[in-house]
Amino acid sequence: MFDTMTLTKTVGAVCGAFLVFLLGGWAAESLYHTGGGHGEGHEQAYAIEVEGAATEVAEDVPEIPFEQLYAAASADAGEKLWRPCSACHKLEAGANATGPYLYGVVGRDKGSAEGFNYSTVLAEMPGEWLPENLNGFIENPSAYAPGTKMVYRGLAKPEDRANLIAYLATFGG
Repeated sequence: MFDTMTLTKTVGAVCGAFLVFLLGGWAAESLYHTGGGHGEGHEQAYAIEVEGAATEVAEDVPEIPFEQLYAAASADAGEKLWRPCSACHKLEAGANATGPYLYGVVGRDKGSAEGFNYSTVLAEMPGEWLPENLNGFIENPSAYAPGTKMVYRGLAKPEDRANLIAYLATFGG
């Protein structure tokens, strides 16, 4: 009653029906899709004004100086931010990895981690890694030291940078 030919016809019919539904869905989507209006180049066609709706623009929040952020920083919160850094840096003295060791980095001369081959810009940069300098570097390494080998786009939030530097300050120095 049920032979190989019948089974082949049944499977072929199911696959054919599935293909018809897929092609029909694709055709309907391309015919009736109006776009989501997301992304650049799409603008709102009209706006509905509502009486009594708040149209105030948020006031500019004054920026807190980094010195105040650093004074209130939490090394415990900075420890949580350390994880991405630990992929390239170590906190043991002399243990260089992809990046230089960061033991005692706060207050250390720039480009002076023993045994690490710095980029020319950092090797020749004068001064010490004070919290303010580290803040600028961690915010955007390539802007602070153009030509640096460090390929990290930076840490955006100033509070996070202050917490991370406070954590680093607990090691050596």
